[in-house]
Amino acid sequence: MKAKGTLIDSHAHLDTEEFSKDLREVIDRAKQEGVENIVTVGIDLQSSLRAVEIANKYEGVYAAVGLHPHNAKKAKENYIKELISLASDKKVVAWGEIGLDFFKSYSPSEQQKKVFIEQLQAAAELDLPVIIHDRDAHEEVFSILKEITKRYNKVRGVIHCFSGDTDLAKRFIQIGFYISIPGTVTYKKASKIRRVVSEISLEHILIETDCPFLTPYQKRGKRNEPSFVKFVAQEIGLIKGVDFELVSDKTSANAKKLFGL
Repeated sequence: MKAKGTLIDSHAHLDTEEFSKDLREVIDRAKQEGVENIVTVGIDLQSSLRAVEIANKYEGVYAAVGLHPHNAKKAKENYIKELISLASDKKVVAWGEIGLDFFKSYSPSEQQKKVFIEQLQAAAELDLPVIIHDRDAHEEVFSILKEITKRYNKVRGVIHCFSGDTDLAKRFIQIGFYISIPGTVTYKKASKIRRVVSEISLEHILIETDCPFLTPYQKRGKRNEPSFVKFVAQEIGLIKGVDFELVSDKTSANAKKLFGL
């Protein structure tokens, strides 16, 4: 039975192999569960191109284009021009997924920073919001974003799959960023992200699946998909002691405002 309220999955990876055989059914299931929009997010040039193609094929799906920090070392000389060209498509609503990842360090840290800053500048010039990846690089990401927001006062975005503490969340909020909550909030041992949810306002929260990754506890063992974003909204409601409909409608309004949906 479809839950009341509208939902937006603000971060999905529909171009991945996991969805190659049943993408239409996946999107249909999401709509049946009240998911009004999905933002499918690129991680390199090919992934970004595929995200744009998917967004143009399916109603209610939008795209983000960008080079993930894991792929920074693969950045070609003209990668920014190619991404800017993709970003001109009418279904592109954000630049991302970009940022820093010092946990796996698939690309050298200095190369990650260079590519991150270049993409932030391009997004600012295009007046596109940014989708930020931050893993084990909290202070470096915050410092770079704080500097960019000073230089370009229209910079705004979301910290995807937030993994910091409440203090960090509030600092990101102060410089104009939303905090995105994934399916990990449903894990009973995820005390840090649950505390963040309890201590920041719904005014600053987006919800996401990051599918096919980070499947909510209720569907553990299965491939994650956009329809499961309802479990994130339900858990936020339980943590904050508010109705599901309030969480779903408010986080959807936030996503619409950020991405111009």
